[in-house]
Amino acid sequence: MTQPDAATVLRPHAETEFALELAALAANDTRAKPPHWLLSPWSVVTYLMGGTLADGTVITPKYVGPRRLIEVSVATLATDRALLLLGLPGTAKTWVSEHLAAAISGNSTLLVQGTAGTAEEAVRYGWNYARLLAEGPSPAALVPSPVYRAMEQGSIVRIEELTRMPSDVQDALITVLSEKVLPIPELGGEMQALSGFNLIATANNRDRGVNELSSALRRRFNTVVLPSPATVEEEVLIVAQRVSAMAGMLSLPAVTTSAEEIRRVVTVFRELRSGQSEDGRIKFKTPSGTMSTAEAISVMVQGIAMAAHLGDGTLSFDALLGGIESTVVKDPVHDAVVWREYLDSLARR
Repeated sequence: MTQPDAATVLRPHAETEFALELAALAANDTRAKPPHWLLSPWSVVTYLMGGTLADGTVITPKYVGPRRLIEVSVATLATDRALLLLGLPGTAKTWVSEHLAAAISGNSTLLVQGTAGTAEEAVRYGWNYARLLAEGPSPAALVPSPVYRAMEQGSIVRIEELTRMPSDVQDALITVLSEKVLPIPELGGEMQALSGFNLIATANNRDRGVNELSSALRRRFNTVVLPSPATVEEEVLIVAQRVSAMAGMLSLPAVTTSAEEIRRVVTVFRELRSGQSEDGRIKFKTPSGTMSTAEAISVMVQGIAMAAHLGDGTLSFDALLGGIESTVVKDPVHDAVVWREYLDSLARR
């Protein structure tokens, strides 16, 4: 299949977008590397958290938050334990898992997206039924899953929204994670994982109708909880960085955007998320949604697009209020009341 030009791709993979940084890290990396890792654990942490290399190359931070969480995540992947990134929606679980895979294996595309309809073949293997009927079970008829390919290559595989997958599909991972083997009874054999193979899963605790992990499966993960940004300044920095990057990817015309407008949006999201004003003096009802940092980023990007294409090129807070309202009011009954009460409080302040 013909690959599109990287410059025209809407969202390049991490290993493509940050190829120069990864190459600079590899060139300056003198520390020990686990088998089949492209970078040492120290360099992987530097790639995620940012820093300046010996040759002066500046590595941009991919994650803004406690360094210890990234260090624990990388150390886990250097062992035989799988990594579970847990947290509320919008706390950068997918973002972190993608960049970890890109830095360790140079390939973040070995991915299983967990849904209620995910079948067991997505984490084990399937069959090319035309060849299966014509030839019977054979290696040529087998269709490997991302997990199978990661075991074969000794690389990192990602599973998104693990708790949304049916329980029987989740449990298909137990043998893979404990024995590092994928049995193939139809061929009378098995796939043994090469050194360097590991798995990163993500899950959140706000979705309804999720399938809790069995105790047997949970024991095979080291769990790292990614928190919401601790301070307004930290969240403003995250939103500003991601909005700038996304505006560039979407080729949006330049728009006059002040840091104060970003801070106002972040403040609204934090107050509604916590149920109280910044100074703690006023209490609010909380909406049914999560009011995550990811949604704040979406509101800002939408506002920039409107100001650039439908406005005068200047982003104002009034223009952003419509996007905030559509994010807050998920339930037209409960959330509409929450939003009206919050606007009354905002007007009084």
